[in-house]
Amino acid sequence: MSLTIEERFSLALHTTARAWRLALDRRLKDLGMGQASWMAIAAVAKSQPLSQTELARLLGVEDPTMVAMIDRLVKAGHLQRSPSDKDRRVKLVTLTPAGQDIYTRVKKEADAFRQELLGDADPATLAVVTGFLEQLQTAVESQL
Repeated sequence: MSLTIEERFSLALHTTARAWRLALDRRLKDLGMGQASWMAIAAVAKSQPLSQTELARLLGVEDPTMVAMIDRLVKAGHLQRSPSDKDRRVKLVTLTPAGQDIYTRVKKEADAFRQELLGDADPATLAVVTGFLEQLQTAVESQL
């Protein structure tokens, strides 16, 4: 049985994204943290401060899972929580100096990895594929 182009696309998208994250995770193993942790640190670095709920949404995990992960990263000295000025029930998450150091290392390695994989790609093709993936992401998010 052959797959439709849509099925092939869906499978390729899923397996490529997974392989990309696993390969980068192997390159970052010396950080002493797994993919979920360094992805949380990277998300906070790019958008801080974030509420715990916003971070959970960005990473696609449930709030209780996010709370446990933040607890571990706070204990490790990479993140800190602070109350929101607007709503005392909301805790905002920011990087500590140690968390910023980890993020700098993650970004450097991720940039090198991305350059290795995409450095020889045709810029026009990369622009078309990127635009399509961004449109697809918008369509998927509108379904949530």
